Amino acid sequence: MKVALFLLGLGVLSGCSCYGTRASDVLQRMEQQDKVLPYAQNDLYADGRGMRTPPEGTISREAVVGSPGISTGMVNGELVTRIPIPVTSELLARGRHRFEIVCSNCHGLVGNGDSMVADNMATRLPPSLVALGARPAGFFFQAISLGYGLMPSFAGEIPTDERWAVVAYVQALQLSQNAPVNSLPADVQRRLREGQTWSR
Repeated sequence: MKVALFLLGLGVLSGCSCYGTRASDVLQRMEQQDKVLPYAQNDLYADGRGMRTPPEGTISREAVVGSPGISTGMVNGELVTRIPIPVTSELLARGRHRFEIVCSNCHGLVGNGDSMVADNMATRLPPSLVALGARPAGFFFQAISLGYGLMPSFAGEIPTDERWAVVAYVQALQLSQNAPVNSLPADVQRRLREGQTWSR
C-alpha cells in the first residue's frame, strides 16, 4: 500500500509546475534558456548580429598556442623526431611516475607489453613499446593525446608537459632494453658480469 501511495505521489508531482513550467522542464532550463545561437540575430547590437568579432589580440581556444611541436607532436604535418622540450632527470622522474601509474597497467613496468591487464585481454594485446624504438617521439605523444587502436586518449589524465615526460621515459626504457652491453659504462658492465642487481 505504501509503495502504491509513493508511486501515486510521484505521478502527481511530475505534473506539477515550477516557475510556470512542468517539473520535468525544470531540469532543462539551461538548455532552454535565452541565449545567442551562432549566426542568429540579436537586437542588442547595432548591426543586429549575435556573433561578435573577437577583440583585437585575442586567440581562440581552438588555436594552437606556442610551438605546435610541443602541443601536437607535429611540425609542418610531420611527426617530431625528437622531444621538443629539455630532457632532464626531473622530467624523466616525472615520466616514470606517470608511466607507472597510467601506462604500465597495460604496457608493463618495463614497457614490454607484459602486464596483468594484457594477460586478460581477449582482443588485440598492447604492443611492446620497447619494440617500437624506431618510431619518432611525436608518435608516442600523439598516441597518448589522441589514442591509438584500442587505447583511448589520455589527454584528460596527463597534461601536455607530462605527456612529453612519459615519452622521454619510454625512450629511456627502449634504450635500457636494447643497449648493447659494451656500450654501458665500465662499472655497470662489471656489475652485470658479477650478477649484481639494482634497487629501484
